[in-house]
Amino acid sequence: MTIPEFFAAHPDCAVAFSGGIDSAWLLHEALRCGRKVRAYFVRTPFQPAFELKDAQETAAALGAALTVLEVDVLTVPQVAANPENRCYYCKRTLFTALLAQAKADGFPLVLDGSNASDDAGDRPGMRALRELGVRSPLRECGVTKAGIRAQAKAAGIALWDKPSYACLATRIPAGTPITREDLRRVEEGEALLMDLGYIDFRLRLRGDYALFQVREADLDRAAAELPMLQQKLRHILPQVVLDSVPRQSRES
Repeated sequence: MTIPEFFAAHPDCAVAFSGGIDSAWLLHEALRCGRKVRAYFVRTPFQPAFELKDAQETAAALGAALTVLEVDVLTVPQVAANPENRCYYCKRTLFTALLAQAKADGFPLVLDGSNASDDAGDRPGMRALRELGVRSPLRECGVTKAGIRAQAKAAGIALWDKPSYACLATRIPAGTPITREDLRRVEEGEALLMDLGYIDFRLRLRGDYALFQVREADLDRAAAELPMLQQKLRHILPQVVLDSVPRQSRES
């Protein structure tokens, strides 16, 4: 099945729009195929502010209607407790709200941007989507991450080279309860590092310190700048340690 064939069979749909390249390309393709479509961004404490900004700017550039839903996932005990399968409870909460709003708006089908490069396995989040009946056209049609980036670049989509970004909750080890303060510290710290030109990195909380993970290409720079970075981050994260093992991209 091809993407045009998928949308020919499903003319009315809602797109879960994260502000990343996968859902941006899915939205682009839905609009290109002339479908009745609306984008939905679910705003939670787990998303940094720039994700909403990217979603709003991209939706506007594509000419798509965008609805922003507010969902406080930290009020869900199974999410705040941060168990190994936290993503399952989080995705169920977010997509249950999205499905209800989309149905009220006249969209019987909700789509997400999972692609053929994503390892489905028994990942908790994907299991929640299957249970709720959310479809993943890019994955179903065999569209890979590399293919998405290449096509998005050719189409002039500004986000074509945006690094994959996992939610802020992934910076906190499983089993450690998630607090708003920890999420704020991670978001503020990563925003500062982005302003300094770092991309595709993570600041992971590890008890009384934060672990700074960068790509191999940035490892020497980060090592040389570490004292300066520690000083700039001191008011947010008192102790920052550079991971000597390069961060590996999950894209393929």
